[in-house]
Amino acid sequence: MSILILINDAPYGTEKAYNALRLAMAVQKDYAEVEVRIFLMADAVGCAITSQNTPQGYYNVERMLKSVLSKGGKVKACGTCADARGLKNLQLVEGVEISNMAELAQWTVEAGKIFTF
Repeated sequence: MSILILINDAPYGTEKAYNALRLAMAVQKDYAEVEVRIFLMADAVGCAITSQNTPQGYYNVERMLKSVLSKGGKVKACGTCADARGLKNLQLVEGVEISNMAELAQWTVEAGKIFTF
């Protein structure tokens, strides 16, 4: 089974991306047989930018994404959303793929559960 987590909000400013990634990490920890798929849309494409420098003691979305990826999770970012924000040609976290609506549609129909943040 796979779960699909859609993230729409920017990496910082609200805690939606943070909580979505916390959920992803908890599923990976307690349910290793479940494939975690994350799709970044709208302002959430900023979650995939490398070299995030957060204050000491503050969560870091880049590190959280790397953790999900290192445990077999898949992360894709909307190419249209990234392009609209001037992010398409920036360095992304290793393992994050630029994607499109067709791939999101495929992930959606394949998912056992879908969560939106």
